[in-house]
Amino acid sequence: MPPRSDDPRRDATGSRRGSSRGSEPREPGLGGISDARAYTPRGRTVREGGGAEQRRTPRSNRSGDPFRPALQVLDGGRAGRAGTREPVTDGARSGRRSTAAGGRAGVVRTVSSRPVREPFDDDDEDAPPPRRRSQPRRPAAQPRRPVRKPRRPPRLGDPRRRLRLGTVLALALFASIGVRLVYLQTVDTPAYADGGLPNRLAVVELPAPRGAILDRGGEPLAHSVEARYVFADPTRVKDRFATARLLSPLLGVPVSDLAEKMRKRTLPGTDTPLQFVYLARGVEIGTAKKIMALDLAGINVHRDERREVPGGDLAANLIGFVSQDMNGLEGLEAKYDDVLRGQAGKRTYEVGLGDLAAPIPGGYSRTTQPQPGSSLKLTVDRDLQFMTQRILAKQTAKVKGSVGAAVIIEVPSGEVLAQASQPTYDAANPTKVGSPADRDDAATTFVVDPGSIHKAITYGAALQEGVITPDTTFPVANTIVRGGVTFRDTHPADGRTMSIPGMLAYSSNVGTIEIAEKLGKDRLFDYQKRFGLGQATGEGMPGEAAGRLLPPDQWSGSAYGSVPIGHSVDATPLQMAAAYATIANNGTYVQPHLVKETIGADGERSPAAAPTTRSVLSPANAAALRRMMEAVTTVDGPDGPATGLAAAVPGYRVAGKTGTGLRYDGGKQQPGEVGSFIGMAPAENPRYVVAVFVWSPGGGGGAVAAPAFREMMGFTLRHYRVPPSLTNKSPKFEVFPR
Repeated sequence: MPPRSDDPRRDATGSRRGSSRGSEPREPGLGGISDARAYTPRGRTVREGGGAEQRRTPRSNRSGDPFRPALQVLDGGRAGRAGTREPVTDGARSGRRSTAAGGRAGVVRTVSSRPVREPFDDDDEDAPPPRRRSQPRRPAAQPRRPVRKPRRPPRLGDPRRRLRLGTVLALALFASIGVRLVYLQTVDTPAYADGGLPNRLAVVELPAPRGAILDRGGEPLAHSVEARYVFADPTRVKDRFATARLLSPLLGVPVSDLAEKMRKRTLPGTDTPLQFVYLARGVEIGTAKKIMALDLAGINVHRDERREVPGGDLAANLIGFVSQDMNGLEGLEAKYDDVLRGQAGKRTYEVGLGDLAAPIPGGYSRTTQPQPGSSLKLTVDRDLQFMTQRILAKQTAKVKGSVGAAVIIEVPSGEVLAQASQPTYDAANPTKVGSPADRDDAATTFVVDPGSIHKAITYGAALQEGVITPDTTFPVANTIVRGGVTFRDTHPADGRTMSIPGMLAYSSNVGTIEIAEKLGKDRLFDYQKRFGLGQATGEGMPGEAAGRLLPPDQWSGSAYGSVPIGHSVDATPLQMAAAYATIANNGTYVQPHLVKETIGADGERSPAAAPTTRSVLSPANAAALRRMMEAVTTVDGPDGPATGLAAAVPGYRVAGKTGTGLRYDGGKQQPGEVGSFIGMAPAENPRYVVAVFVWSPGGGGGAVAAPAFREMMGFTLRHYRVPPSLTNKSPKFEVFPR
């Protein structure tokens, strides 16, 4: 290929010619590829002449400024020969056309802008020279690429319809969301208000202490103290035997028992491993701190409550005991469990998860304060209770295998000042007893055949019904037969005339049976019920026995002899003590009771319900009966001492009666006998009634009952500072008047 000239050649029409198409004439104004190349971006001018070759300005003539072509573009593409710029004008444009027609002119560098064809331009007007292609020209042999016809643009949809449709859909969506929000906020608010909250709540129980049991002076007989319980997680205990050896001295539990409790096992009927077991309950706080200091794996402590009984066995048969969960099981603890037991509170609060398992500040928190149980204030006097138990234990120890009961009632209130049982137990350790019966309250569960102490009821009914008077006398035989059964006196009268005080002093069975026959079985049965026999007193102790009376229509022939003297009758020591308190209270029966008042956790005091009262004897007849009963503790004549002489209290007038009966357990008569004495002092104006019962399988209870009464009554009178009686005014009784 021949070397290319620096300046492009143009034909007569001003178009650029190629090497292969330079001889082909072209019509003026029709541009081709050569016309497009007429534009020189470096600012070269094109000479328009008739067939004259156009030449470039030699490179040696150019300025060394590389930015000159750009400046020429900005100035319109014209520049002088000597580096001067010439403005581009219409005359210059026409001059170029004339120059192209007339011949080659001087070299003029011009840069013209893209030609713009106006509507009024002639078609044969020359188009502006095309822009020169920067790539090298294709070979002549390569065919020309056809111009692709532009594709017709697709028809677009109406944007207004789509806008309206989108608007409707958006409004419908927001409307449905708004309706749902309104529904949730108004209708389903409770259901969604706490959504998910239960999963974040922690509940801590706030224990409520159990109420105390107090004596009449406010001294605690049983109360609760804060303690700890020790528990183990067998799945975490590493060496149960080593752990047991460390805990045994602190808990007082054998090593073998502790090791067995910590043995790994599953819950019954499941495959779930047991993760909690009690090792000890009611542990003192100091001991619990020592256990925690050992830092034993799987061993921990928690807050607990322990029932403390300061007196040990003091009134234990009355108080009873509680379970490890502070539920009353026996005695007053069981009877008034709903009063003593508090209502636990709880604190519910919102906590975090994982390492943030702590109360969330400002989160949900609700606290229900615990309500401690109320306390019971009893009518029992702690000091008197202690002495009564001590005396009873000393006297019953003289009789082998004996069971004893003692009751002291205040006149006229009917309050029980002391109620003792023998044997007894330590209420703090209720399992350490020889027999479960040792925990029974003998005064309310000890059913006996009262024997001769029942005669006071027979004589009181006869006085009230006018059958006898204090001056009545009649001959008394040594024996009497009723229903084929012979009843005899232990102090034979040998048919002599005997006074009513004498019959009481020597406990005449024959004289009492004869008086009862004049009274009649129906009236005697009625007075038995008036004196409180045949029904529970309602004192307040659970499991109180009601006793049993023989209705008149069930009397057999022998009942006419046995019932008046206290046989074929079932009664408890408390029932008989209440009957004698009726005589001491001028003939008015007052229900015996143990509870004085209830003290709430806030200190509010609620007195116990008023006891039941009823009139049984007139005051005159009650006073007459008391006077005649003084013979039991004072008569000591040529025929021998009275049966209750051992019950006399020095310095005080005492009225009472001895008795010898039988014991029944489960409806069956037990071997041995029950010795008893019930009395009141001072007899002229009784303040207290004391009843003592002692049963022994081998007998001999009567020999200790009267001495026990003397000691108990003497201490009671001195304890409450009751002035001594004027013993010189004591009545003088004549047993066998002439």
